[in-house]
Amino acid sequence: MIIWLASYPKSGNTWLRSIVSSLLYSKSGNFDFELLKNIRQFPEKQFFKDIINDFSNFNEIKRNWITAQEKINLSQNVRIFKTHQGKYTLGEHNFTNDKNTLAVIYIVRDPRNLVKSISHHFDFTLDKACKFLLSPEVIGDGKDFEEQQDGMYNLLGKWNDHYRSWTRDKNNLLIIKYEDLIVNPGIELIKIIEFLKNYLNFKTNEEKNHKILETTSFRKLSKMEDQGLFKENVLNKKDKKKVKFFYLGSKNTWQDNLDKDIVNKLEKSFFTEMKELSYL
Repeated sequence: MIIWLASYPKSGNTWLRSIVSSLLYSKSGNFDFELLKNIRQFPEKQFFKDIINDFSNFNEIKRNWITAQEKINLSQNVRIFKTHQGKYTLGEHNFTNDKNTLAVIYIVRDPRNLVKSISHHFDFTLDKACKFLLSPEVIGDGKDFEEQQDGMYNLLGKWNDHYRSWTRDKNNLLIIKYEDLIVNPGIELIKIIEFLKNYLNFKTNEEKNHKILETTSFRKLSKMEDQGLFKENVLNKKDKKKVKFFYLGSKNTWQDNLDKDIVNKLEKSFFTEMKELSYL
């Protein structure tokens, strides 16, 4: 069955994936980006290659979400997957179900800070990034999937719809806030360990946990990226140069980046969820 690491784009999923991969797939807890290969993304072409013919046809993709997961789960092993897809039901097609899903870790980030990160990552204006968060029609996450070896279309939906889709069912769910990972990474790591031990057998100790925190800090990951060790960057469409992935982290503060109009739009549209998450 599948343990999902789910999030809206630019909410810290790769950071979470780094922590989990160093916890489960490194004996010492020392992280390197090769460990990310143990946690693939879903949907991804390799899991649909014998099932669908047209990877640009979202209707064909959604009809086969469950089929692809059933095929993965034939091994009867617990698998961990990253996803940006919302846990939606489209007509009669569910993104996943109880038969295929074991548990979910959902990482969430203040949508006001997402604006700057999405703007940078996808080369959007701040206004366009705001519209991205507010749009119920977004398919994909801004990348040109047709040009990629692995990428496939995702239905994101609005930020609050995405959050609700994954957190409505409280069973087997852990919610991690990006902001807490910045302020109290040690506490969040313990939460992750205690949650995953419900489903997986693995060993860790204080020394290993310390190494995980040291080698997966945002500063460390950013430095490793600058050294050319991170391979999942997107390319800027204008100059075809790699876009910095681990960009600002805690330095990304919406108070310094957004005008009042954008802030008001987000706070009005997402008031209930932001209040629930103590963002307001």
